[in-house]
Amino acid sequence: MKKLSLRLRLMILFIGFSCLIWAAAGIICWQESKEKIDEFFDSYQMLLARQMASADWSHISPQTQNITNKIIKNIRNADDEDEAIGFAVFNAGGQMIFHDNENGKDFSFSTETGSFEKQRVDGEWWRVVRVKSVDGKFYIAVGQELDYRSDITMDMVEEFLAPWLGGLLFLLLLTIFIISKEFSPLKKLASDLENREQDDLSALQTDGIPSEVRPMIAAINRRMAQIDDLLKRERSFISDSAHELRTPLTALKIQLEVLELAGNDEKMRNEAIQKLNLGIERSTRLVEQLLALSRLESNQTQNETYEQIDWADIVKQVEEEYAAAAKEKGIVFKNKTGSDSVISSANPVLCALMMRNLVDNAVKYSPKDAVVKIEINENKIRVVNSGTKVAPEHLKRLSERFFRPAGQKESGSGLGLAIVSRIAGLYGCDLHFANTSGGFEVKIEKAVSHLVS
Repeated sequence: MKKLSLRLRLMILFIGFSCLIWAAAGIICWQESKEKIDEFFDSYQMLLARQMASADWSHISPQTQNITNKIIKNIRNADDEDEAIGFAVFNAGGQMIFHDNENGKDFSFSTETGSFEKQRVDGEWWRVVRVKSVDGKFYIAVGQELDYRSDITMDMVEEFLAPWLGGLLFLLLLTIFIISKEFSPLKKLASDLENREQDDLSALQTDGIPSEVRPMIAAINRRMAQIDDLLKRERSFISDSAHELRTPLTALKIQLEVLELAGNDEKMRNEAIQKLNLGIERSTRLVEQLLALSRLESNQTQNETYEQIDWADIVKQVEEEYAAAAKEKGIVFKNKTGSDSVISSANPVLCALMMRNLVDNAVKYSPKDAVVKIEINENKIRVVNSGTKVAPEHLKRLSERFFRPAGQKESGSGLGLAIVSRIAGLYGCDLHFANTSGGFEVKIEKAVSHLVS
């Protein structure tokens, strides 16, 4: 079910609550007015009953009734409300001797006095009070129709609430206008987003945006910047990968052509096969490195479980893996692995990949009879290969993807140190390069921001 817009919901809620409050005020006003009207007319009935009880009814006659009827009838500009009040006077025998010529003539006789009671008069409910005359010979009934009181109460409530209703309607219209005006920047923002080009990830403008919404816009801008950065890196990665794969694939194609041309020349065929195998191994290594780097840069490793890392075991396995290549160049491994490490809890597969790339880089670019030192402790991971120097202008670029200094004789993809840098960053570390007296040094240590925190 589609949810109503926030603007419409606010309007409905405000109008609904305003109407409820106005209705509640009307009910309270009705109750209070009804109470005051009842008090007023009860007092009026009591006053009239008092005056009539003190009168002398001994000499009243039917002629008196007729004369008073004519007197009342001849009063000009009189507001004749037959429901306003009614009265009747009875003698001790229950005979009505005088009345108001309207409703009082329908009052019934009763000797019960001293309190108000409800009585039906000509089909309507009346509030009647009965008193005894001063001389005790007559009974006087003074009453008023209850519907008349209700009409008076309703008129008072209407006169009181009508201006407030007009004010409420004006306030509601003003509220709708203000809500619509205040939401217009959000509507414009949504329109701008809708009409943007697909690849437009520039920051959203916050001009005119309410301060309550700005944190959300800022979060969207940060996320869009991250997405834009990710897309740029992905495009760059795809472009660089395509460029780097072109060379080994071309070499494989050439060796395949050589193999086809070898014919019966066994020597030529064997050389072509050997170079083809070597090319396949290099291509496989490049693809593995590309996949590893892609996985790291797309943050697919953030949710992986951490384990306690046994660096001594990892270094031992990597040394055994590169033992043949090191022996061929007369390279000697020396490692000093302590019980603690700057990276103690991590993904063991990534840590092995990082160490493998460090050792691969050291073995590949070390001269013959070099020494590769591996040192791991709570402060750093350090790999130094003797007899190797890197031009100072190249040091800052060694961790860039596909960067290889000019003049390199060894084959490679330029991804090894980029992968190392990315893995180190996952665990709050920085990668540093330096030319030392002992040779070229690659060092991993805690980033400054982590040390401060």
